[in-house]
Amino acid sequence: MRACRCTPDAVARYRDKISGPLLDRIDMQIEVPALVQDEIAAAPDGESSPVIANRVAQARALQHARQESSNADLAGAEIDRHCAPDEKGAALLKNAMARLGWSARAYHRVLKVARTIADLENAPTVSSAHIAEAIGYRRGLGRSD
Repeated sequence: MRACRCTPDAVARYRDKISGPLLDRIDMQIEVPALVQDEIAAAPDGESSPVIANRVAQARALQHARQESSNADLAGAEIDRHCAPDEKGAALLKNAMARLGWSARAYHRVLKVARTIADLENAPTVSSAHIAEAIGYRRGLGRSD
């Protein structure tokens, strides 16, 4: 596979062809840049797949115990009840919504992703850190650690 040689303007024009309503339905948009071989070799080992799979299984079990469904399947009042962030998280999300011009759909999707992040950490509430990470995933920034 060869690297893309498109100019940033060409990439932007291509992305602009994708409709806003379609992009609004994509929960996480994360850019993953290519790494050179030296960067790959120098990267520290991450968590093993079995460890991650176990944490995901625990998070899903927690979701089903709490609400009898996964976070992805929540709608309307269920999102408000199970995904409500703390005060700082609510303020952060409100600010992001206003600054980025997000729809109600985007707001609810960020809340569900933040609730999932909290579940993966076995956190009882959705904090501002969970909201910030979910906003980063929505904007293509991802985790910083």
